[in-house]
Amino acid sequence: MVKLLKNLLKSPMFVVGISIFILTLLIAFFGPLLYNVDTNARDVVAGAYAPSSASHILGTDHLGRDYMSLLISGLRSSLYVGFVAGIIATTLGVFIGLFGGFRGGWIDELLNMGTNLFIVIPSFVILVLISSAVKDGRSLTLIGLIIGLTTWSWSARAVRAQASSLRSRDHIALAKINGASSLTIVIKHVLPYLLSYVFMVFIMQVSSGILSEASISMIGLGPLDSTSLGIILNQAKDNGALSDGLWIAFLPATLIITLTVFSLYLINTSMEGVFNPRLRK
Repeated sequence: MVKLLKNLLKSPMFVVGISIFILTLLIAFFGPLLYNVDTNARDVVAGAYAPSSASHILGTDHLGRDYMSLLISGLRSSLYVGFVAGIIATTLGVFIGLFGGFRGGWIDELLNMGTNLFIVIPSFVILVLISSAVKDGRSLTLIGLIIGLTTWSWSARAVRAQASSLRSRDHIALAKINGASSLTIVIKHVLPYLLSYVFMVFIMQVSSGILSEASISMIGLGPLDSTSLGIILNQAKDNGALSDGLWIAFLPATLIITLTVFSLYLINTSMEGVFNPRLRK
């Protein structure tokens, strides 16, 4: 573990990525301790889209709310959705991919057919349809659940390929001879070989969850009970900030989404370079 961490820290890509991501986590979870976050308070004196001031570092939004408060709260919400979606999509994908890839036969063919069906149908279309159908109670958790249930397919296919390659290994055959059950073999002899790969899948699923939430929130299908980065962009769009050139209303949220997703991409790419011998220099 220590050797692995040392190898990762030798990668400038990993150092940059993990530094940016840790910074986003610090802002999201410790920001309210250093800054008075109140997304409901309206400054009627400053008014809508007030410029930066001592009381409002980044100004106010169209309702006179402190924009810095909205960004901190929105970042926490977007990260929450990303992690919920990542956990669900990774768990589903890994379970289906491992079970199908290891068992083979008609079970593998059936699961693979279902996976291919989800891959063929654009997940964003399904996400939009389900979000549109849920008019009441569209919470952050529900959005994360919907995203996770519609984006697991590529994880399942990737894990299935890895599990299929391990099925014919000698230690697997030895475990079968010793009478170990399929579940025991998968947990003790297959999954440990795939943990690094599963973690990389999880990272990309979190990234996908953050982008998906921002996308559906941007078109007005996001959570109704919270402020997310996507909701901030949607409100800026609906209130003419884009057409009026009020960059402060949309640029910070856009940059935070971009940097967060980019940091996860850097972490995933650098980890792949360490875990995959073919990519090592």
